[in-house]
Order: sequence, then structure tokens, then C-alpha cells
Amino acid sequence: METIKNTALIVGANGVISTNLIEHLIGLGNWDIIGLSRRGAADHGPVRYIAVDLLDLADSVAKLSSLSTVTHIFYAAYQDRESWAALVEPNLKMLTNVLTAIEPVAKNLQHVSLMQGYKVYGAHLGPFKTPAKESDANPMPPEFNSSQLRYLQQQQMGKQWTWSAIRPSVVGGTAPGNPMNLALLIAVYATISKELNIPLRFPGKAGAYEKLLEITDGSLLAKATVWAATEPLAANQAFNINNGDLFRWKDLWPKIAAYFKMEVDSPQPLHLQTMMADKEDVWEEIRKRQELKYTYKEVSAWPFGDFVFSWDYDFFADGSKARRMGFHEYIDTEQMFFRLFDEMRDKQIIP
Repeated sequence: METIKNTALIVGANGVISTNLIEHLIGLGNWDIIGLSRRGAADHGPVRYIAVDLLDLADSVAKLSSLSTVTHIFYAAYQDRESWAALVEPNLKMLTNVLTAIEPVAKNLQHVSLMQGYKVYGAHLGPFKTPAKESDANPMPPEFNSSQLRYLQQQQMGKQWTWSAIRPSVVGGTAPGNPMNLALLIAVYATISKELNIPLRFPGKAGAYEKLLEITDGSLLAKATVWAATEPLAANQAFNINNGDLFRWKDLWPKIAAYFKMEVDSPQPLHLQTMMADKEDVWEEIRKRQELKYTYKEVSAWPFGDFVFSWDYDFFADGSKARRMGFHEYIDTEQMFFRLFDEMRDKQIIP
């Protein structure tokens, strides 16, 4: 009996989240995969890539109008801007352009998965109610995740397709060239600190060292995303997706130092974007000596580090809704970090 294949359209295909999602879909074996991004990529296996400017409706329609077999849209694209308010217009426009281009041609569209985050709870603004629940009220606008979901809910009314909103914490992955890769940022920070013969110091706010946090492993997130997109009970709902455990940097940081065979010292708040701006020569020396594959620009995500390490308040959500409905996977966060560091070494991203 022939296996029925779905066709996944991955929007924002080169990011940490989508890289893991594509790997998971390939492993499942019954998906054709189309990846969209600004810069495109080389086709491989069941995956073909399309370079498209999603901020341009004409380009979006021209590039996507032939994609009639799409059954599932997995939306994880993101455009950064200089302020929270400025994020709304471009990020909403990209989503609307995708749906405007795809809906008229994909007659068997079944589901649209929207990747969100804890910004929907106001986590980016400061202390918020924890554990956050999917039913919590939105923060004061503007906030692009909430604007995207409102659009998606309105667009879906009366349609045969359904939606899901996936809300991870900070996502753990290994893909270089991404502005929001915390595990890689820590690995590069440790590598440079070791090269300079200084101990591994937590570079964030002193209060952030003590607070409770959680992480979402990229591979776990991929499984949860596909589960929510294909499980009928999960239709038209939002889900917090996290590893299932909590940690404090004060407990985890010394273990990260031990992994890199480094001494650990007291926290020392740094503005990483400023302090690491002149470290390209240091990295290039390491890269040449250790035959690493990626340039300093490709492995740098310092603004994101400044953001994450500034959280001097608890940062976690209730992930039990997805588990009550049938998604039961957990991942130990400490082991996740060490596995990701090992993968970075295997891929010659870090020494």
C-alpha cells in the first residue's frame, strides 16, 4: 500500500527551529519538504529550497503560486527590527503574504503552524506571571506574536484548514548563522574565554544567575510541532513546549565550565555586543589552528545573549497542556547542552 505523503512548507527554513524541524520530517519519511528563506539553500533529499522576499507580495506570489501540493505550513520566519513596536509590521506582513500566495493554490491545505514564544506573555518586557499558561491574557501591544495569531485566527474562520500556535522557551540547537542561538553563543563565549586564559564568568545581570529558567530543545520542539499539526485534538489551539525541567544558571554554569575544562568565577556583567565586538581576530586564530568551518560572523549572536542573560526574573511556562493531550516527551536540559556542544565539535563549529 502506497504511503500518503504530506507536503510541508517551512517558512524561515534556515533557522535553528526549522533546521531541526526539517531533520525530523525527513526522518518520518512521508513528507515532501519545501523550504523558504531569503537566501535559499542547496536542495537535498526530499527537501527543495526557494529563495523569496516574503516582505514583497509580488515576489511571494510569483515564487509560491506553483506550490499546489502544500498540505501543511510551518511558519517560523522572523525579521529583526530596532524596537518591539517596529517588529509588528514586517513580521505580520510576511505571514499575510505567505497565506495570500498559498491559500488560492493549495486546495488541500490542512494546517498552519505558527511558531511563537513567551513574548505573548510579556516575557520580553520584564517579570511576568509564572508559570505562564496558554490561557493568560496578552500583554500591552504592540507585540508581533499576538498580532500574527489574531490574523491567523481571523483568516481561518470558515476554512477547512486548522492552526496551532507553538510557544517554546529559548530554543537549543546547533545551526550557525542565526541571531538567536544560545547554546552556540555560550560555546563560542567559552572558547574565546579559554583562549584568553580567563575563567568562565557568567556575563549577565547578577540577579539572573539565581532565577528559575527553562529551555526548549530543538529536536523536542520539532516533534511537538508536527504532533500539534497532525493531531486532530490539537486543532486551533496554542501550546507551551519546553523540556519539562527548570534550572538556575548558578547551578548549570559551573557544569558548563567543567565541560570546557575551565575554571569558573563569580558573575561579571558584560554588554556582550560591545565586549565581544573586537574578538574576531581571536576567533580567526582559533579557527585556523583548529580547522573550524565557520567565521566569527556566522557563530556570533551577542545581542541575543545580552537579552537572555538580562532576565533577572523567573522565566518559565506551564507545558502540561500538550502533555495532557498526548505529547509526552521530556529532555534533561543539562544533558541537552552537553549533547549540543558535542554536536558542535563533530560539525567543526567549535574546537
